[in-house]
Amino acid sequence: MTTPGLAMLEATPSAALRPYVTRLCAYREHYAAPVTRSEMAMAGSVLILAFGTPMEAGGQRVTAFGGGLGDRFTVTRVAGPSEGVEVFLTPFGARRLYGVPMRHLTNRVVPIADLLGPRADLMVERLAATSSWRARLALADRLLCERIAAGPTLGPELPWAWARLVESGGRLGVSSLAESLGWSHRHLVARFHDQVGLPPKTAARVIRFGRALRLLRAGTAPAEAAAECGFYDQAHMNREFRVLGDTTPGQIYPRPGGAAEAS
Repeated sequence: MTTPGLAMLEATPSAALRPYVTRLCAYREHYAAPVTRSEMAMAGSVLILAFGTPMEAGGQRVTAFGGGLGDRFTVTRVAGPSEGVEVFLTPFGARRLYGVPMRHLTNRVVPIADLLGPRADLMVERLAATSSWRARLALADRLLCERIAAGPTLGPELPWAWARLVESGGRLGVSSLAESLGWSHRHLVARFHDQVGLPPKTAARVIRFGRALRLLRAGTAPAEAAAECGFYDQAHMNREFRVLGDTTPGQIYPRPGGAAEAS
């Protein structure tokens, strides 16, 4: 390690990987003192293909790990030098990659060997042996493509429903989704538990939270963002931000001179 801090290099996933992975990022981090973070809930699954000093995530000591979607924030603590590749998976990319119902991974942090089996360690070793970050990202892309292609085939219905929910910013009603698919409410919820890991109403909350984050970061005032995203009021948005992100809208919204708005 050289200068303390976080260094990153992002790559666009290949065309074959794009339906399943939204972001690939090589990184290296090293700090003078341990760093604790609250990782916000997101409309996807994170896979960390890391090597170096183990970190704490969700109360566990892990190096390479993944998990499912969640309806709460996750606390992590980095106490030593580490590097690797961070992968942001769609719910359906995670379902095919891990090959298990996503409900078994909800709000969980799972070591990579438990997710991907005995070949997981070899995958991480190959990435560690590749010194160039661009070559490391290209290798991760190929390995993920191979693994996902060998995973279970999913029908088009849930990806379609998920896309509609994301397009609406989480505001599309569950009954409308079920009606469009010709499914009962119970069947829709069961399929969401299998392929997403969250029931549709909870998934909509996480999607709405993500949209509100983007609006606030772009400079939209909290009251306007609350109305735009369909929160009952600003107090409702504040509660959701605490549960899903361990933060408040006022801590996200950029203020003149860097001052934070009280919430």
